[in-house]
Amino acid sequence: MSKLSLVALALASVISLAGATNASAGTGICSPIGGVAIPNFFGEGEGNPIIISATLTGSVQNAAGKITGQRETATGLEMDMEHYFGRADGGAFQTKDLGVLTSVSGKPGRFMIEITYDIQEGTGRGTMEGANGSFNSYGLVDLRDPTNMEGLVRYSGEVCTK
Repeated sequence: MSKLSLVALALASVISLAGATNASAGTGICSPIGGVAIPNFFGEGEGNPIIISATLTGSVQNAAGKITGQRETATGLEMDMEHYFGRADGGAFQTKDLGVLTSVSGKPGRFMIEITYDIQEGTGRGTMEGANGSFNSYGLVDLRDPTNMEGLVRYSGEVCTK
């Protein structure tokens, strides 16, 4: 068999496998998501959720959210969260999330944070209609001063639309 035939056979196999993968996945078009967020946290008083507002770079340009529950753990905190993400092209979606905060040794009130964002079915709007999947972030937050809580996180993952 000639080299050209082997290359053509290999290329045909790759193309057919790619088609089979997209058809079997059934998730539509998937795209990477990623960038950096600079969140600010606003305490609304005892018994009320903490509000989150963030400017983002990358795939998403803005986010708002709230911390709906908080538990102390042996290494720091766990937080139940909700986020609302928006893009410059008009797309938007909502997530329900779990934030795991690990205390930074020798730095009271400062935490390493890892968040898993789960896109809620039916919340995608505009260019993000049918959005599904999940993505993650990690970074640092400073929660020492309840009137000036802030952070810096890197988010990444994959979001699919139908």
